Amino acid sequence: MHTQNDLPAAAVPATNHSRPIALSGASNFRDLGGYKGLDGRSLQWRKLYRSAHLAHLTAEDLARLRSLGVTRSADFRGLGESQHLSYAWPHIERHALVVEPTVVQRAQSMLGQGRALTARDTEELMHDTYRSFVHVYGQRFAQFFELLQVSDAPLVFHCTAGKDRTGWAAALLLTALGVDEEQIMDDYLLTNQLFKRPTQLYGDMSEEVLDALWRVQPSYLMASVDAVRAQHGSVDSYLTRVLGVDGAARARLAELYLEA
Repeated sequence: MHTQNDLPAAAVPATNHSRPIALSGASNFRDLGGYKGLDGRSLQWRKLYRSAHLAHLTAEDLARLRSLGVTRSADFRGLGESQHLSYAWPHIERHALVVEPTVVQRAQSMLGQGRALTARDTEELMHDTYRSFVHVYGQRFAQFFELLQVSDAPLVFHCTAGKDRTGWAAALLLTALGVDEEQIMDDYLLTNQLFKRPTQLYGDMSEEVLDALWRVQPSYLMASVDAVRAQHGSVDSYLTRVLGVDGAARARLAELYLEA
């Protein structure tokens, strides 16, 4: 785990709160508090968290989450992922928002066909994956916003690595709360410092391919953004027209998650 001194300036809290939260059984766990949003109001601390999967939490981790008030999770993993690494923790109500993964399977399929997978191949697979969040899975992210508006009970949202599906969900949420693009990208890129790669092997993949697979790049997030802009003009318009996050919903989100 990196210290605050290693983080981008915009990601370092100006309070005693820590954005990264060290857990033994989950990596990439962090608080979204402190980002400047609508009307200069900051996101409240200890309300919204993003993370990699939660299947390996220890008793100490669970105690920490209880101390943070976390009572619900939004799980963007596919069915196979959530079955393979399942969890049913006391005091955390899990909400399944299924977004099936494709990139690892497609990469393995290409290797199985005898293709020499390059970093560029992998990057394009990642771009396709991010575009699918817009073209295929908009309803899941709409459900995420519905869940957010039910109450302000502290919530953690995650997928397997907490970087792609979770990264897009975070970008949409921060946009809806009025956070600017620079802070959103800073938050997205923190994955490269906070995510611990899985130890299992994925065939004969080079280090460059693994980097493209397990790290995030600005172009990945922008693949989703560009797909939204091409179809809907802006992310704000997409939030309103497709995800149902209209003026009333934004006011509700601001009431729940921004400082007064």
